[in-house]
Amino acid sequence: MTDTAPAAADTTSPTRTHRFTRSLKRYPIVQAAALVVVFLIGVLTLDGFGTGRSITNILITASFLGIAAAGQTLVALVGGIDMSIGAVISASAILTSYLYGGLGWPDVAVFSFVLVFALLLGAANGYIGQRFGANPLIVTLGSGFVAVGLAQVISGGGSDSVKAPEWLGMLSRPVSTTFGLPVPPIVVIWIALIVIVMVMLTSTPFGKRIYATGASANAARLALISVRWVWVLVFGLSSVLAAFAGILLAGFAGSGNTTLGDPYLFLGLAAVIVGGTTLDGRGDYLRTALAALLLVVVQTILVGFGFTNADRQIIFGLLLLVAVAGYIRQPRLRDLI
Repeated sequence: MTDTAPAAADTTSPTRTHRFTRSLKRYPIVQAAALVVVFLIGVLTLDGFGTGRSITNILITASFLGIAAAGQTLVALVGGIDMSIGAVISASAILTSYLYGGLGWPDVAVFSFVLVFALLLGAANGYIGQRFGANPLIVTLGSGFVAVGLAQVISGGGSDSVKAPEWLGMLSRPVSTTFGLPVPPIVVIWIALIVIVMVMLTSTPFGKRIYATGASANAARLALISVRWVWVLVFGLSSVLAAFAGILLAGFAGSGNTTLGDPYLFLGLAAVIVGGTTLDGRGDYLRTALAALLLVVVQTILVGFGFTNADRQIIFGLLLLVAVAGYIRQPRLRDLI
């Protein structure tokens, strides 16, 4: 008589493995686990790392990075890349400081001008990239130079001598509170942005169009999705979110300059990559947010250990290679359609 027990046992393991793999794809388990492990390393190895003040500073820094990386995530989901984010942040900070501190514009007029300026720039990036088949890397790189140049022309060369609104700086100060809670407003703003973007991606027709376009532009067109308009809106949103980060950074730094947004281009891309978002419609903003927090924690630990900027760049580069290796063998969505 044949014993069938081993065969029954063998079918259980693949099922459990499949469920675990599906959970990894559905939830940001890897990013969350890595964040917990790295944070514990910091607590165990650095004095004062786990204090409330230290955690607040980490959250503030991560909020700036997370907001800057939100647009890059959306662009990556449709198969593009936005190299203008750092420049848009710098230009927005310059314009915010100059229009308010130099020309005396009211707050609403300043923010409206800066956000509309960014929206038009980003929308042009998406239209040119999709309409003419131009590489978005080159298009956005060029538009970034245009953005900073225009900001300098408008401000007469810069805004270092003028100040952003005082209340804007209070949004990101460690001593600031939100509705009496010991949490700086910028952290609450970032959490709200995470919720808004996630709801948009998972529960709205526009979010479904973003994923469909990234998975296969041809299949999206057959489904009567206007790929061009998706690109225009996504790149427009990317620039608006970068401009929003620039406005907040102007308050944090007190003024704007041409290099203020430079770190957020590389770190924003790193957050997207470490979060696992790829250029074919896979990923989400929650993963990017956790990755942004992870990168800031790693950077804080490295600074605490006395690593130089060059050392940190090497380590971050290796971290990106490891992250890419983790999902590079996964089948692309367009190959499954």
